[in-house]
Amino acid sequence: MTKIIELKQVFGLYAFIFIFWGLYRFLFRLPLEIEEIILKPIVWLVPVFWLLWRRKENLPSIGWSGKNIFKSLYLGIGLGIIFAIEGFLANNLKYGGISLVRLSYSSLDLLLAALGVSFVTAVVEETVFRGYIFSRLWRLLKDELQANLISSSGWMLIHLPISIFVLHYTPSQVFVYLLLTFIFGVGSAFVYGRTGTIIAPVLLHVFWSWPITLFR
Repeated sequence: MTKIIELKQVFGLYAFIFIFWGLYRFLFRLPLEIEEIILKPIVWLVPVFWLLWRRKENLPSIGWSGKNIFKSLYLGIGLGIIFAIEGFLANNLKYGGISLVRLSYSSLDLLLAALGVSFVTAVVEETVFRGYIFSRLWRLLKDELQANLISSSGWMLIHLPISIFVLHYTPSQVFVYLLLTFIFGVGSAFVYGRTGTIIAPVLLHVFWSWPITLFR
């Protein structure tokens, strides 16, 4: 019975985020900084912390830990380069070509600010999907691959609203974008499984999203 309750909590958390965030993507469009630094942490993290409090679980149980830090760094940076290429391909899909941002003093500041936003986004999303959803599914199902595929499928689907309502992709572009997103999710859960912290997934996430800012 406890296992069933925990599974319901995991999928309930996912359903809440999917529905709320999907409606937000459809109905509203706040400035990126407000969306990623204020709104997303509230919508995504508050339910996670509430579930932790309710079950008397600690922060290391969602990957907020300094263990395996060196392993996390080399896995995050090494595989991050691969996912940076994937992020570049996703961005190329969006803009239909390659164009490097011309840097000036002011635009460099903007790029650094964008990097900060990317880092906050990475911490929030990796905490929820790898730190909470994937780790709980793995513990409950006792099968890492199955937990990875389920959580990565959820990760992929949660990007469906933005691909339609914000990026306005064609059906073929949506397919490629979601495929790349799924591949990233599998890789991110894999490195989480090897380290037990969100450090490596966060690095992967930043590497994956940064080409979207740099190339446009």
